[in-house]
Amino acid sequence: MSTATLDSRLDGVVGGRTAGVLRTAFGFESVRDLLWHLPRRYSNRGELTPLIGLPVGEHATVLAQVLDVRERRMQRRNGKLLEVRITDGVGTLQLTFFNQAWRIRELVPGARGIFAGKVSDYRGQLQLQHPDYELFDRHGEAQSGVALGEQQQEELESAAARAFAERPVPIYPATAKAPSWSIQRAVELALDAVAPVADPMPRELREAEGIIPLAQALEQVHRPERAEDWRSARDSLRFREAFDLQLALLDRRRRFGLAVGTPRPPVEGGLLAAFDAALPFALTAGQAAAAETISRELAEPHPMHRLLQGEVGSGKTVVALRAMLQVAEPGESCPADVGGQSALLAPTEVLAGQHYRSVVEALGPALVERVKPVLLTSRMPAGERRRTLLEIASGAARIVIGTHALMADGVSFFDLGLIVVDEQHRFGVEQREALRLKGAEPHVLAMTATPIPRTVALTAFGDLESSVIRDLPPGRQGTETFVVPIFEKPRWAERAWLRTTEEVAAGRQVYVVCPAIAANTREEGDEDPTSAEAADGGEGAVPARPLASVDATVAELRARPDFAGLRIAALTGAMRSEEKDAVMRAFAAGEIDVLVATTVIEVGVNVPNASTMIVRDADRFGIAQLHQLRGRVGRGAHAGLCLLLTAAEPESLARQRVEAVAETSDGFVLAERDLEFRREGDILGTAQSGGRSTLRLLRVAEHGELIAHAREVAATLLDRDPELESAPGLAELLRREAEQHRLENLAKS
Repeated sequence: MSTATLDSRLDGVVGGRTAGVLRTAFGFESVRDLLWHLPRRYSNRGELTPLIGLPVGEHATVLAQVLDVRERRMQRRNGKLLEVRITDGVGTLQLTFFNQAWRIRELVPGARGIFAGKVSDYRGQLQLQHPDYELFDRHGEAQSGVALGEQQQEELESAAARAFAERPVPIYPATAKAPSWSIQRAVELALDAVAPVADPMPRELREAEGIIPLAQALEQVHRPERAEDWRSARDSLRFREAFDLQLALLDRRRRFGLAVGTPRPPVEGGLLAAFDAALPFALTAGQAAAAETISRELAEPHPMHRLLQGEVGSGKTVVALRAMLQVAEPGESCPADVGGQSALLAPTEVLAGQHYRSVVEALGPALVERVKPVLLTSRMPAGERRRTLLEIASGAARIVIGTHALMADGVSFFDLGLIVVDEQHRFGVEQREALRLKGAEPHVLAMTATPIPRTVALTAFGDLESSVIRDLPPGRQGTETFVVPIFEKPRWAERAWLRTTEEVAAGRQVYVVCPAIAANTREEGDEDPTSAEAADGGEGAVPARPLASVDATVAELRARPDFAGLRIAALTGAMRSEEKDAVMRAFAAGEIDVLVATTVIEVGVNVPNASTMIVRDADRFGIAQLHQLRGRVGRGAHAGLCLLLTAAEPESLARQRVEAVAETSDGFVLAERDLEFRREGDILGTAQSGGRSTLRLLRVAEHGELIAHAREVAATLLDRDPELESAPGLAELLRREAEQHRLENLAKS
């Protein structure tokens, strides 16, 4: 067999049929893909066991001889069943293999070996299904060339059996058509075929960090002789994963910094100065620090790439608006009456409309006339859309606010200098890149109101500088949050609706949030966290029941006698744009008392008079969603109240999520709790094939110190050798990472 490399096609190493199964199950194309499919755990075969008295349901390892073999066609499914009977001289045990006729050539009567697997009982007969085994050569010779005697042969077999029983068995992430034993066989074929693997990591770095060579690590992680083997291999590969990722992120940040962009310095006495002079409040310390940093970076001749994160209501939009005004100042290369343009990208039409109204209100008539902010969505009337596109293309509109419509081919900017992405995790990297390419290396400011733990930020957003606003503007009354278990405390649930009438009687307004629009129809893109927990066999899933919906809740509330006279309206993402806009305007104007909505109000909606929120089926939302939702109340002169109605069982994971939100209003604390509950798979996103986590061995909830240390090591190397001339293997690794878009998968969190 010809020697393979890591980049060899898989079908040339494991065969076309196996390669096809692995491609369908996991998207594997090369030997590299297969060898980096690492065991998720290791099983111990257990002590050697006599066949008499084998414990059903437990793993056992036996030393035995094949008695007889027969193959028969299965009656209830397609294929053939191979049945092998073995004995240790006292008892018998049956081995069963599905559609593996080739084993008849190995498991011939008289063959002796070690057999291991989970013991089951089928119609009174103990059996092992698809057992692991190794056969002995009965004609073995000693190293001297002298034939072995019967006693010597038995002693060797006994020693081999003990070694076999102690050898860890890798258990791989698998599917029904690609079981773990099949993957293990394919991996062994690949390990035997592949040429010595070159290690991209320089030897001095490996020695400094105590990392074993890559070829050795791959061998030990897949074919360990002892538990110590796979542990040391796993630790080495985990450091390599952290190091490779941080190296790629830092290199991408460095290359961003080398790009040539247009400086956008502030102008004395200009637009920004006029805005600051008219502000009715002083910036908080966090806002001021972030604004100063952003202003300084906008003035540089290299594009800014910054992540601005802060609590709900911390004032990120004001900071972003100041940046947009700085970019809007006419520059040396622009006509006197034309400045740079900014595009604010929002994930929903409701949020885009809210941003537009907020920007117009914050600017005031004089500045609105000078920078001419416009709103662009996909559902605008054709005539209005044409006028808006012309204002954008001519440069008359210096602030452009919109949804995905901003990325359409027909949208052309005169001088796009800044992109502000609100709730950036809602957009794929390809979408953000499509907008970025409409300008000449524009500055980029990504914003999120969902605080990110430091380790997640290092892992997913390491190519962005980060600013954090932790303080809230003065005067905020805060929001109290309570869990209302509707089955355990039915009177509490009824009290929630009575509280609604009291708030309205006092002149205030109420949100009621539901997880569904109509019968089990959720908003597009919304995910039910309990579904994933049920799939994982977790305890978080609640009993199957219809989700509380906006349609049903509106009907229910309107039918209540005590709600007679209350002005109740619905708001969902399924409504037409003009309907949604009309409802939000009416609610903001105080013309609606109770707004029953989906997560369409999750971000950006600002109605200071709304003091209370009731969330139905709160366990069907994630922690970040609940934290975002309750940020819609307590924004004015009155303290906020958030009531989380839930049917989740006490102590269940779903209930723990809801209770965590009630326990603290600190978004950064909640982000850490969310990371503990969900792990990084949900937070960092998944690759497109096989549902696999983007990370293999790293767990950001557990390995924060390792990630931070790997970043320091990578930064030191790049500072010393930016082009990695001393480490060509690492340079090649960065090229491959860029081609495979793995960093982009992480950025889609």
